[in-house]
Amino acid sequence: MKVKVANRIYRMTKKEYEGLLGVASEQVPFGIYAVEKKDYAELVNIKCKSMTQLKNHKRNFKAQGFKVLSNDS
Repeated sequence: MKVKVANRIYRMTKKEYEGLLGVASEQVPFGIYAVEKKDYAELVNIKCKSMTQLKNHKRNFKAQGFKVLSNDS
């Protein structure tokens, strides 16, 4: 699978990607840390200040066909 981190794209297995998600999740206490689509994923690090802001970001990514991974609390 291809994973975009900052401006670079890396190839890694699903298991390696899941390990990376654990680290990314810890970095964003309230917001979106990754978006996925088929064999492509992108670490985004979007920190939100309100639930409304988080929902708007989620809606925008879902409209583009992405699965959104976020922390809500």
